[in-house]
Amino acid sequence: MGPDDTPFVEQHRRHSLSYVRKGSFGYDTRGQSHELVAGSVMVGHAGDEYTCSHAHHPCGDECLSFQLSPALADDIGVDRDALRVGCLPPLPELMIYGELAKAAGQGESDIGVDEAAMLFVGRFVETTSGKSQQSRPATARDRRRAVESALWIDAHADEAVDLDSTARAAGVSSFHFLRMFSNVLGVTPHQYLVRSRLRHAARLLADDARSITSVAFDVGFGDLSNFVRTFHRAAGVSPRRFREAARGDRKIFQERLQARAIG
Repeated sequence: MGPDDTPFVEQHRRHSLSYVRKGSFGYDTRGQSHELVAGSVMVGHAGDEYTCSHAHHPCGDECLSFQLSPALADDIGVDRDALRVGCLPPLPELMIYGELAKAAGQGESDIGVDEAAMLFVGRFVETTSGKSQQSRPATARDRRRAVESALWIDAHADEAVDLDSTARAAGVSSFHFLRMFSNVLGVTPHQYLVRSRLRHAARLLADDARSITSVAFDVGFGDLSNFVRTFHRAAGVSPRRFREAARGDRKIFQERLQARAIG
């Protein structure tokens, strides 16, 4: 909704958390009026009617919205009363994870968008309940599932893999799978997926004649610029320079070692 639009009544179809990144707006729901600014969180309860306005906020706003199914809300442990508060003020513990979700959405983090959303919602639960979500010791079954899932991800890394699909393959909910996988293997499923793709890409760049664009798409990256950026962040050199070094241009890696020694 823009600052010049006329306010109208809407209804929350699902439970939701909307993190305000920029600007501000008014939010009326459950007979109360709230003023949200950058860092605030609009809390939507499924079935509630609401109205948003910019009467006192001519600059408009930018939000990240996390939609929660009833099953996911229950699985994560969201208190239904916490979903009736209307909004939360700017809180550092939520702002940090909100910005992480934004970075994930722009491909600037190797955390997946769905994983960042889970982390944000999990932090909301901790903040509103006052209880930290402690990691439980991994069971033998969890360890087996995590290892089997890592093998499954590696085998399907060139496909469209997301948190839901890997959780389904493991036979558990997305939230439980994220915690289980991270607890056992020390990385999130998406981090493992990206690193698997990078490993396959490095092998192809070193051994194969196909173009860098073909390598990017063949290993599972859907965007060439994202592949180049992610590979450079991991290797310290571009895919092209890595290929040149793998084919005998030793000065590239020598330059990297010298720069590291100087630093």
